[in-house]
Amino acid sequence: MALHPKAIDLSLDRLRPLLARLGDPHLHLPPVVHVAGSKGKGSTLAFLRAIAEAAGYSVHAYISPHLVRFNERIRLAGTLIGDDHLTALLERCEAANRGEPITFFEITTAAAFTAFAETPADLLLLETGLGGEFDATNLVPKPALTAITPIGIDHVQFLGPTLTDIAKAKAGIIKPGVPCVVGPQPDEAMAVIEARAAEHGATLLRHGREWRVSAGEDCIVWEDRSAAYRLPRPALPGPHQVVNAGTAIACARALDGFRFSETAFAAGLRQVDWPARLQRLRAGPLIELLPQDAELWLDGAHNAMAGAALAAALDGMPERPTWLVTGMLNTKDAAGFLRPLAPRMQGARCVAIPGEANSLSAGDLAAAAQSVGLKAAPAESLAGAMDDVAQMIRAGAAAPARVVIAGSLYLAGRVLAENH
Repeated sequence: MALHPKAIDLSLDRLRPLLARLGDPHLHLPPVVHVAGSKGKGSTLAFLRAIAEAAGYSVHAYISPHLVRFNERIRLAGTLIGDDHLTALLERCEAANRGEPITFFEITTAAAFTAFAETPADLLLLETGLGGEFDATNLVPKPALTAITPIGIDHVQFLGPTLTDIAKAKAGIIKPGVPCVVGPQPDEAMAVIEARAAEHGATLLRHGREWRVSAGEDCIVWEDRSAAYRLPRPALPGPHQVVNAGTAIACARALDGFRFSETAFAAGLRQVDWPARLQRLRAGPLIELLPQDAELWLDGAHNAMAGAALAAALDGMPERPTWLVTGMLNTKDAAGFLRPLAPRMQGARCVAIPGEANSLSAGDLAAAAQSVGLKAAPAESLAGAMDDVAQMIRAGAAAPARVVIAGSLYLAGRVLAENH
């Protein structure tokens, strides 16, 4: 396979002819919900999948990146794609590509579209890879619904330096006449979304306008102009997950031809499974390095918006001395991510993400952490970082401690693999 020299190159011109040679699978899909955003799109998709499955529907899903196995990216009617099926699909796509330059994400999206077209299901949940307008997933001409989760500054080297630039890219998934569910947005991003929707005649269903969600002590309350639901708190912790759950409910209610009961909403919120989103790790070799009463949490947060959400989630937990183990890509704003976490941490250990060419070095990440007031030092490995933190906990913490591993979904994947 002649992979394009750039790992990421936002264009649709390479994928269109490949899909044509594969029989245009993107034109033969079940009803599609297309989701873009800077934060929360994966969690929103996970909630919507859980709700739809609780309602009895069979659901395809396409996500990125994967955590441990590539198969996680392609879910066929509720089941992760098998190795043999995936290999056969990629070989077909490679043959159809005829040696032309193509990116990794494009060839895998072609394989996913082919699998989704050839396997029956009621619904396809499609997550953009990076942007929106020029993302490989945006070749679906008329989805049943689009959704845009919160937009923030991220991927500036690909999408542009300003929030307006990034919002224009994300809003590129809005299609003529297709309703769009919109999560909470900065005013600047919302203005871009509203302009795009007006230009294309797309109805917007906006958080705080057409629908709203709020958290009570033991429940969440979701309402729009015609319904109100009192539902259990989502299984995924943190106030940001209340918004993601609410966005998923808004999507479900906007899907024409589908029926969702309050029972299905409640079951989906309770049953959702989405690893590395403030996930408590209770067993495995990494937690065995810590004192017996210490908590270990894993989160894939990796940009400034996600850092703030993680900080808010930690504020909602019982108070404990908290330590951070972090590794990040060199394309991310490390200081922006770490700034909201710094006041909440006793200290940090920084690692290079194992096997990741675009990882920040442990030393550079430690310097970024120190620049925002976080007591940080580099560590040679994940296990070494955990061992350092364990020693500091034993030396100084009077109360049971909490350790949080965060900074990258790629790091989270390595953690889940290493802690298996």
